[in-house]
Amino acid sequence: METLHVPATLPVMTLPDTVFFPQALLPLHIFEPRYQEMLRDVLAQDRLFAIARLNPQGQKKSGQPEPLHHIASVGIIRACQKGENDTSNLILQGLCRVEVKSIIREEPYRVIAVQPIVTTAGSNQAELEILRLEVMRLINLRRRLGTPAPKGITQFLESIDDIDAFADIAAFNLCEDSAIKQQLLETLETRRRLQLFADSLKAEIQDQRLRRKLQGPLTDDQIVDN
Repeated sequence: METLHVPATLPVMTLPDTVFFPQALLPLHIFEPRYQEMLRDVLAQDRLFAIARLNPQGQKKSGQPEPLHHIASVGIIRACQKGENDTSNLILQGLCRVEVKSIIREEPYRVIAVQPIVTTAGSNQAELEILRLEVMRLINLRRRLGTPAPKGITQFLESIDDIDAFADIAAFNLCEDSAIKQQLLETLETRRRLQLFADSLKAEIQDQRLRRKLQGPLTDDQIVDN
């Protein structure tokens, strides 16, 4: 993937509450006619397209239909299975962040001009490893307090050597707030991204502990009696 060329223009899917990261695996079900046509075209070419999160605040400001955040990710189709009525199920693997420079066209599907973005470490390896361990500690603590996590994700994260990739895959799989997720995608310094993710995990853990304290010995079904 390091030698893969990202074209200057790419098709894009603009999706609500979906933030895509490099290295992440995103399952997609393609059913809209415009995206069915897009999929046929990209499969016949380089199998690349971008995923951008819908920006509702942008719609209020510009009136543009389906406004998007201007930091997105490009992915490559790793698997695609045809379904009924020209629908498809596919797995998209993230390659890199891109800045959306402009919208080239809207029909028959949206095409954008992009500029690939390179991330930076922001610190030495030792400090990054300390931050990585802290994020893992918080992830495990949050799970023990009752927040479910994808099966096997902890072991998978522990197997990742590249800390930048670790930060992206952890955020993609375990950050539940799409606004924070977008902020993490837009944070290009690995050190800062790990710190922000750790802060969000700490806030969730604090909320979990407060709910437990308020709930007392009552079960979830009995919480209305508290």
